[in-house]
Amino acid sequence: MNLLKKINYNWIKKFSYPLIIAGPCSAENEEQILNITKNIDKSYVEVLRAGIWKPRTKPGLFEGVGEKGLKWLIKAKKKYNILLSTEVANEEHVKTALKYDIDILWIGARSTCNPFTVQEIANTLKNTNKIILIKNPLNLDIDLWLGGVERLINNNIKNIGLIHRGFSLYKSKTYRNIPCWLEVLTIKKEYPKLPIICDPSHITGNSNKIYEISKKAIDFGYDGLMIETHNNPKEALSDSNQQITPNYLTEILNKILLKKEINKKYINDLNLYRNNLLEIDENIIYLLHNRLITSKNIGVLKKKHNLEIIQKEKMLELKKFYKEICKKINLDEKYIQTLFDFIHKKSIETQII
Repeated sequence: MNLLKKINYNWIKKFSYPLIIAGPCSAENEEQILNITKNIDKSYVEVLRAGIWKPRTKPGLFEGVGEKGLKWLIKAKKKYNILLSTEVANEEHVKTALKYDIDILWIGARSTCNPFTVQEIANTLKNTNKIILIKNPLNLDIDLWLGGVERLINNNIKNIGLIHRGFSLYKSKTYRNIPCWLEVLTIKKEYPKLPIICDPSHITGNSNKIYEISKKAIDFGYDGLMIETHNNPKEALSDSNQQITPNYLTEILNKILLKKEINKKYINDLNLYRNNLLEIDENIIYLLHNRLITSKNIGVLKKKHNLEIIQKEKMLELKKFYKEICKKINLDEKYIQTLFDFIHKKSIETQII
């Protein structure tokens, strides 16, 4: 039996729809945590999020305040009657978060990439009744993501959900991480009892685009949103560009949730496929750009070694190669040949220049 069919959807039914999780990327000081918790609209936000340990690419950057930050969260919970969530990346993080009775723990994207790390966390959480969320891995590897869920299930963890924070496929000026809506919603269709929460902050990397992605996620039937919220985003010690103020958070949620009737089962297939096409097209454009740069470098080498720009034997090899690929995937050979005739023409022009 597929383990993912055993997922228990009941935990998220205890929250309002959609579940809204909000708070700073990182806990910075007690005053900051209390101020943000006071100002977020708790008629919408049921869970406060804050990073305590921050995995950073390079040492020397702000890597979180550690355990003392959990004490600030507990004060906020007691004062404002709100649930708490934070990221855990290893066994010690889990043990410390459980010691402070944090309500929701999530496994970050970098951790999801490593099955050993996920297994260590799952083993430490064995039999827990806490809600455990797992972010998608950095690359578009759905099996790796769902494999992490299976590791949790194997440790008798019942309250599980996914966080969609986008994928690092190629350098994009539109998003920090590409949404890949179609792939994620395929999971939702196949495993409807597996809650999926969207993280528009990490998808966009840009506070100006939070509304756009949040609205799409709700339109696509996501179960909730996790939005990074800071009382003074410009002064934030991490991810300042993607955090929004509590007031702007309320404004966004008002637009999304009060001005339309929400239907959890409704998915606008047309918009979904259109968004998927835009993502593919952007990828194609960047790949074509890289191809032209490579062609230019080839042209420099040919000129240096007095080689002909047009080499007929190589062209015939390429046509044969394309034909074989088209045959394997049942794609119209004429369509691809027409496309690559134009691409090669531009490549030759680049080499001549």
